[in-house]
Amino acid sequence: MHHFEVEGKNAWIAEPAKPLPGNPWVWCMEFPWAFSYRCGAPEFLQKGFYYGHVEVGNTFASPDALRIMEKFYRKAVAIGLSPKVALMGLSRGGLYAYRFAVNNPEKVSLIYGDAPVCDFKSWPGGKGKSKRSEKDWQSLMSCYRFKDETEALNYPGNPVDNLKILAEHKIPVLHVVGELDTTVPVAENSDVVEKRYKELGGMIQVIRKKSVHHHPHGLDDCTPIVEFIMKYNTK
Repeated sequence: MHHFEVEGKNAWIAEPAKPLPGNPWVWCMEFPWAFSYRCGAPEFLQKGFYYGHVEVGNTFASPDALRIMEKFYRKAVAIGLSPKVALMGLSRGGLYAYRFAVNNPEKVSLIYGDAPVCDFKSWPGGKGKSKRSEKDWQSLMSCYRFKDETEALNYPGNPVDNLKILAEHKIPVLHVVGELDTTVPVAENSDVVEKRYKELGGMIQVIRKKSVHHHPHGLDDCTPIVEFIMKYNTK
């Protein structure tokens, strides 16, 4: 484990015993140890991937958070990691993954979203079928410096609204979702991304888990996740 700081934020990169040529890496945006065995982290390391994270906190991929994330990326590349990174976005981490990718499409090899938030109006805003998380919504409003809720609801930077540039850069996407998820409803998040991304000519695969809610993330057998990342990140 290599530990360092980025603008006072804790960051780390786990090094595999035998790195693959080119030093490919997986960047888990949020909750890097949550359900890691179901999402493939041990397998990534065993197969030669680096695994990294920077703790920007519960900031919903706000502009300030993105600035720190971009500095973390530059640090990782400066120490020898691949200039193309595989992004892993669990839950609200979906916001971080997509917003980083939209700003830096040439730096991203793929996106793996797991029950990912793709529209903050859905969660934490609760403007659809999801229950509003008032504390998180107020935190998001503060992080983005929105003057009021109207400005937040009209914000054009949600992942669901910014897929064209990812399709143009041919970034492959995998989502793993629970069909019974009421926290981050699939119909308001992954379904929208899937439909729009396909219409734009993008490549997306959605694995749907029957009778599963928001948790647990990942899969009982994470092989499809690992194979997806191996396929599109070791060319």
